[in-house]
Amino acid sequence: MLPEPDPELCRALADDLRAAGFDSHALRSAWGETADTAIARGLRSPAIRALGERADPLAVLGRLFVLGMPQAESMVVAALPRTSPDGLVRLGLASAEGAVVTPRAIIRPQSFADDRGSGQWWIASDLDEAALGGALPEDHVLGVGGASLTLAGLQLPTPVAHGLDIGSGCGIQALRARRDVADVVATDVSERALRFTRLNALLNGVSGIRTRRGSLFEPVGGEQFDRVVSNPPFVITPRFAGVPAYEYRDGGMQGDDLVAAFVTGVGEHLAPGGVAQLLGNWENRGGETGLERARAWVDESPVALDAWVIERESLDPLSYAELWIRDGGTLPGSPEFAALVDAWLDDFSARGVTAIGFGYVLLRRPAADEPTLARYEQVPQALDPRTALGAHYADALVAHDRLAGLGDADLAASVLVVAADVTEARHHLPGVESPSVIELRQGGGFARTVQADPGLAALVGACDGDLPVGVLIDAIASLLEVDADELRGELLPAARELLFTGFLRFAE
Repeated sequence: MLPEPDPELCRALADDLRAAGFDSHALRSAWGETADTAIARGLRSPAIRALGERADPLAVLGRLFVLGMPQAESMVVAALPRTSPDGLVRLGLASAEGAVVTPRAIIRPQSFADDRGSGQWWIASDLDEAALGGALPEDHVLGVGGASLTLAGLQLPTPVAHGLDIGSGCGIQALRARRDVADVVATDVSERALRFTRLNALLNGVSGIRTRRGSLFEPVGGEQFDRVVSNPPFVITPRFAGVPAYEYRDGGMQGDDLVAAFVTGVGEHLAPGGVAQLLGNWENRGGETGLERARAWVDESPVALDAWVIERESLDPLSYAELWIRDGGTLPGSPEFAALVDAWLDDFSARGVTAIGFGYVLLRRPAADEPTLARYEQVPQALDPRTALGAHYADALVAHDRLAGLGDADLAASVLVVAADVTEARHHLPGVESPSVIELRQGGGFARTVQADPGLAALVGACDGDLPVGVLIDAIASLLEVDADELRGELLPAARELLFTGFLRFAE
C-alpha cells in the first residue's frame, strides 16, 4: 500500500523537481520529439539512447520517474537534495538498496491550457508496462492517458462552488476541476488511488480536494454538487475466471451497466443547474443503438435531466477486445491473448452485442423548468487536440438556453455574426457556373461541416452584426425569387442549429 503522503516531503520534492527544470518541454527537448512520442506507446529505448551518459538532474529524474529506470544513489542525491532517496522511500515512490534507487512509481509532468492560461502538473501513478516489463497488476493506478486528457479538456470552464470527481484514480480530473470549482470531493473504490490523488494534490500545491472511498455515489449519499465529473472504469470486461479485473478500468458490472448506473443516478446528486460530464462506453445490441440505449437511461432517471450525448467512435467486438487486452499488457500472439479474446467475444455474443460506442456525456439538472435539451449524435471527425472543447460546451449551453426562450419572431429580430473560425467551400462540376455543393466548415469546436443550400449560405455570409435575421431572409428571398415566409420556415430552424453548434453567435 502506498504510504499516506507527507506534506513536507511533497513540498520538498516539488522544490527539487522545479529546481531541476523537470517539465514536459525540457524533457521533450532532452530526448527529442520522436522519443517523446515513442514513450506514449510504451517504447523507452529511443529516450534512453538520446540521454546517453548524461548525469545532470533532468536526465537522472527523466530516467527515474518517466522511464521507470533504477539510478545510482549518488546521482539521485544530487538531483533531489531536499527530498533525498530516503524521502522517496518514505513517500512510497522508490526503494533503495545498496547504492541503487529503484522507482516504485512514475512521476510525469503534464502541461495544460485553458481559458485561464497554461501551466503544468506533476502526476504520480503506478509503474507502467514498460517499466514493469509485463502485464499490469489488477490494482494498478493509471497515470494520465488519452481518455483522461480528453475529459480534462471537456470540463466546463465556468466557476462553481462544489464539485465531485467519481473514480479519481491519480487525481487528474480533480486537479483540473479545482481550476474552476472552489471545493472538490474525489472518490474511488481504491484506497491506493485516493492516496495518489492526495499525493498529487500536495505535490502540485493544490488545496480544496477532499477524498472519500467508495463506489459511484455511495460516499456522497444525500449530497448535491454543482459539477460532477467522471472518467469511470467503463471498460466492458467479461465476468469470467481468468480475465483480469483492473480497478482503473473495470467497474465490476456486466456490459455497460456502470455507465447506465451513473446516468440514471447522477441527477439526485446535482444541484439545480448542476452539470455532470463523463466518458463512457455503450453497447449496440438487440437492434438498439448505443445512443438509443443512452437516451433510455436518461429517461429512467428519477430526476429529469437535460442531455447531450456524443458518440465519437464505434468498434466491432473483436477490435474492442484486442484494444483492451493489449492495454493490460498481454502480448498479441500469446496463448493468453487468444484465450482472453475468446472470453470477450463469448461475453458480447451472450448479449447480442454488434458494436461498442465510446463518447462524451453531458447531463444537466434544469434550474427550474422542464428539460429542454435532448441531443444524441455521432461526431466522428478528427479534432484538433488544442481545441478548448470545455469552452465550446459552455458556449453551446448558453446559446441553447437563450434560444429556448426565443420564439421565431424574436429570433428573426435578432442580429447575428459569423464565428471567426467558420469558412465556406464551394464545389463546382467542370464547366458548371453554380456550385453543386456548398459547405460551411468549423475550425474550432467539434470541427463540424454543414452542407448549405444557396439560401443558408447567403444568410450566414450576410450575418455581419448589422441587420436582423428577418430582414436578411426577406432580402435573400427577393434575390432568389422565392416566397419569404417559406424561406423563413427553412432558415430559422437552421439558424438555431448553427447558433447551438457555434457557427453563428448573437451580436449583442
